[in-house]
Amino acid sequence: MDKIWKKEFTIAALNATEKNMVKYLDIEFTDFGNNFLEATMPVNEKTHQPFGLLHGGASVVLAESLGSLAGYLCLEDKNKAVVGQEINANHIGSVRNGKVTGRAEPIHLGRTSQVWQVTIKDEKNKLICVSRMTLAVINV
Repeated sequence: MDKIWKKEFTIAALNATEKNMVKYLDIEFTDFGNNFLEATMPVNEKTHQPFGLLHGGASVVLAESLGSLAGYLCLEDKNKAVVGQEINANHIGSVRNGKVTGRAEPIHLGRTSQVWQVTIKDEKNKLICVSRMTLAVINV
């Protein structure tokens, strides 16, 4: 697939500008290619549910953070932004500790909407979650 990014960026710059939920959960952007963006998130007391497993909501935060940022980086027009319209997640596996890696890849990059798929895997490359999100492309 051809390069989808319309904005110039580095991993260091992405990590320096992210705040709020991304910073709180220690999500770190780690890699990108022509058509994907990756980030890791630790599985620890911040991301556990009451039984000591990765919380499904934390997986969704990772997925939405990746998809939204990737969607923004695909916009050429400075007067446009992306906002989440819908997200779903299938929690397929569980993990108690370590780190998970999310990878966002586009399914559709349109003029008014984008659809992204995010797969989340553990350190053994076991599938933990598959998420799909729709972004609306809006005027700012």
